[in-house]
Amino acid sequence: MVMPEIQWHLIEGAAGCAHAREHGLVAVVIDALRASATAAMLFDAGATELLVVREVAEAHAARAEFNDALLYGERGGLPPEGFDYGNSPRTVEAARGRRIIFTSTTGAGRLVDCWGAEAIYMGSPVNATAVARAAARHGKDVVLIPAGLMTDPRFDAQEDWVGAAVVAMQAGGAIGEGADTFHVWRQRIEEEGIEALFQSAPHAEKLRRIGLEDDIPFCARLDITAAVPRAEKRHPLGVILHNAAAAHT
Repeated sequence: MVMPEIQWHLIEGAAGCAHAREHGLVAVVIDALRASATAAMLFDAGATELLVVREVAEAHAARAEFNDALLYGERGGLPPEGFDYGNSPRTVEAARGRRIIFTSTTGAGRLVDCWGAEAIYMGSPVNATAVARAAARHGKDVVLIPAGLMTDPRFDAQEDWVGAAVVAMQAGGAIGEGADTFHVWRQRIEEEGIEALFQSAPHAEKLRRIGLEDDIPFCARLDITAAVPRAEKRHPLGVILHNAAAAHT
């Protein structure tokens, strides 16, 4: 799947959000363990929309507005008090036909910070080909944003870079900014595989410590869904996402 005349940039964290926003490019937020995978699987399970908010308090405020919604999300990897579910792509069955309010430590904030870009998606290995196709339809350069860690810009977000490289590999287009880093990760993906690189990421150890190790191989699976979370509308508390794939079925 070759995307002519489009460059795919890999720029981590806040800098990637700003680049997409300030240049009017397409943004793909890649929080591979686990927000991007969870968002995709919530739509795969039949969620009607996601209201993504930055803070836990905003999630509770949104619940007061949408009292039929389910609260999904995490802090420190676990569901905050009063939430219905955590941030696991394996626990999404209850989302069918429901509005979801979602927050996470990093991915949710990155998504909100991208508002103003040409388009904003959430991507990871689980929907890599589908999100690459959706992003390419705009005919503009795409910024693949390894989310990193909101509270520590020096954190080694290995899995997010792997996820960004996987999306770029599925796109097959020219790489702009971040090309040298992309080639390093592409070689490692080809030699070691996605799951092994996820398992050796520092964040994976955090998940193992809290008993969520089964999420690691799940998030490393390639193209298990065609669902594509896309930010469609600003809300006073966050950003509303719909499944972009539904418009192309």
